[in-house]
Amino acid sequence: MPDKIFADQRLADVYDYFDSSERPDLDPYLKLAEDFNVQTVIDLGCGTGNLACKLAARGKEVIGVDPAAASLHAAKRKTYADMVKWVNGTIAELPDDVKTDLITVTGNAAQVFLTDEEWLSTLRKCRSHLVRGGRLVFEVRNPEKEAWKSWQRESSSDVIDVPEKGKIETWSELLDVQYPLVSFRNTFVFHSDGTVITSESTLRFRSKTEVIDSLSEAHLIVEDVRDAPDRPGLEFVFIARNPD
Repeated sequence: MPDKIFADQRLADVYDYFDSSERPDLDPYLKLAEDFNVQTVIDLGCGTGNLACKLAARGKEVIGVDPAAASLHAAKRKTYADMVKWVNGTIAELPDDVKTDLITVTGNAAQVFLTDEEWLSTLRKCRSHLVRGGRLVFEVRNPEKEAWKSWQRESSSDVIDVPEKGKIETWSELLDVQYPLVSFRNTFVFHSDGTVITSESTLRFRSKTEVIDSLSEAHLIVEDVRDAPDRPGLEFVFIARNPD
């Protein structure tokens, strides 16, 4: 089940307002799609569809996949959304004959796979949908930077004014660290009616070596491991290729 922050329609509808409107984290993926001259893309864990719609605007054939129906409902209201095929579910729901040049997993969505079995199964399924030479590109946080130490209310509190919805206050709180699993809670307060909605999440932190080993086990060749340009030193961007 997806976390409430993605699955609750009221939260999904305002999710983009709490992120940078420019989404500089998506620029490297757009550039890679052009550098690799891809025509087809599967955006896995597409959320509210920002990357999928940007790719569609560039003439790519895009499938956006996400288990949260509320997020997809928000995505379908975006410009160019009618040019994207939306799939409510996981990559396991895609027919076996669907092949693509590129699979993207942005926003640290690769960290929602908590067990090694679930992660490896996902990697293998991704490989099965890649054409020969097709690539899987995803990002994860560098666990050595211990990002969770800043997930506290005093450092994460924010209030924004959303059109037609009014002021919304939000903050994050660290709940538990049982490394490599880290749990936290996001709280949203809608000032217009006093509604408070909380969403709890758990992420799996894998080291660079662990990720490389898992890609090798899934028979994907690691072409490169890069810094996230907008967060240098904090995240890894993996580029893996299907040799088959």
